[in-house]
Amino acid sequence: MPEHEQVGGGAEPEGPTGPRVPPQAPAYVPPQGRPGGAREAVQGPSGAEDEGSAFDGTVPWPDRVLPLLRIPTTARPVDDDDGEAEPGPGETASAVGLALRVGELMLACGEAAEDVEAAMFAVARTYRARACDPQVTFTRVAISYQPGPGEPPVTAERSVRRPAGDCARLVAVFRLVTEITLGGLRVEDAHQRLTAVYRDCPRYPCWLTAPTAGLLAGSATLLVSGRADARAWLVFACAVVAAVAGDRLSALVRRHDLPDFYRISTAATPAAVVGILMSFNQLHLRGSVVIAGGLYALLPGWPMVAAVQDGLAGFYLTAAARLLEALYLMAGVVVGVMTVLYVGVNNGADLMAQDVPSAWNPGLQLTAAVLLTLFFAVLLNTEPAMLPAVLVNSAAGWSAYGVLVHAGTEPIMATGFAAMLVGLSGQLMARFGGSPALPFVTAALGPLLPGSELYFGLIAFVRGEPEAGLSGVGRATATAMALAIGVNLGHEVARLFLPAPGVGPATRRHGGRHRR
Repeated sequence: MPEHEQVGGGAEPEGPTGPRVPPQAPAYVPPQGRPGGAREAVQGPSGAEDEGSAFDGTVPWPDRVLPLLRIPTTARPVDDDDGEAEPGPGETASAVGLALRVGELMLACGEAAEDVEAAMFAVARTYRARACDPQVTFTRVAISYQPGPGEPPVTAERSVRRPAGDCARLVAVFRLVTEITLGGLRVEDAHQRLTAVYRDCPRYPCWLTAPTAGLLAGSATLLVSGRADARAWLVFACAVVAAVAGDRLSALVRRHDLPDFYRISTAATPAAVVGILMSFNQLHLRGSVVIAGGLYALLPGWPMVAAVQDGLAGFYLTAAARLLEALYLMAGVVVGVMTVLYVGVNNGADLMAQDVPSAWNPGLQLTAAVLLTLFFAVLLNTEPAMLPAVLVNSAAGWSAYGVLVHAGTEPIMATGFAAMLVGLSGQLMARFGGSPALPFVTAALGPLLPGSELYFGLIAFVRGEPEAGLSGVGRATATAMALAIGVNLGHEVARLFLPAPGVGPATRRHGGRHRR
């Protein structure tokens, strides 16, 4: 019978942590001398090496597993027996349950569907549950294991509610999977370690969330305006206050268990209110910059990137669901901002799109981009040890974008190239550090989000200029698509430069992706 758990944002699972294991069934211990309990690679019917059964530590396990997942199930290599006894029902249930819990937690932390499936597949095969088929569909993870012809399958599934970005917990799970695939870790010990990740994963202090969100919005105003005069710093301070107020209102809405649409609509309101109030003065404080800066903290940037990545990987249902989720969150931002803008503009507020200048100040904007990335990474609970690499990745991406735009390149094309650079370098950093690429990429994309483009579209709609509004919103959407495609292209380029060993032409000839 399928199990359903509700996990999100670090919630601790309730009830059993996996399929019930009979007390008399001993846990499987990988045999010594062969890491991960895996046999030597075998040749399958396609002539390809079985990447899923050889984890020798010289190559990251995703490079071993992903090529195997990307071929049709019927074309995957078949393992020989090699004299090893098949796992008993209890061992199988425990291994399948562990793989299910790993996938559940990784999906709850925001990982892409294909990478979640790869982790589940690697864990199950390490403990000899090789005839397994993991499946990920948006908020559902499932795994099915067929012991043999004519035998009943073992199937389990869980649901993940309200996934939330948590890079530290994701890294902990990834490293646990790495340790599992290298061998020497009993199934029972792995279950205990995973439970510890649920409960004891380090986090930044709760009181740091609100000021971090405020400083993120303030940094975005410097990034958008490119100015550092006295008025710019006053705008910075107003943006910080507005973002802190929005964060507190968002927390209040969350405590009442209202949908995220209302939470993000409420969080978008203070920045628009402050921007309107700043327009009623003769100091030209550029209230539009406050609103545009506030959008950077609210835009669902990573959900849109993840949606496109899942679509490119062949997970079409998951991609469509994630894209719909991102559109709902975007609609919440639009409703919250446009409601205030409509009231303000119809009462004499002077908010012009030209108030958001495009001044070229490389030093200031690069500093602002790095600071924005730092605060974004803290909100995503990125490990402190990873922050320097994340900041370097962000600086490289923003520098590439600035140079290309200043040289006359179309901003959307420049965004795509910068995102590809961020994705490629993020993959290389992840391989060097033995961790997933998500923490190195997500926050580094923050400065490239289309906050100002979206504001141009919204203010045009409020002023009764639908053509300009559609153009602005269309450019914001195109920029988000360029970000997603660029990151995915960088991801694949990294795999081309560092291919998994044993992936020959026979494997690529059967190349195909899941269509879910």
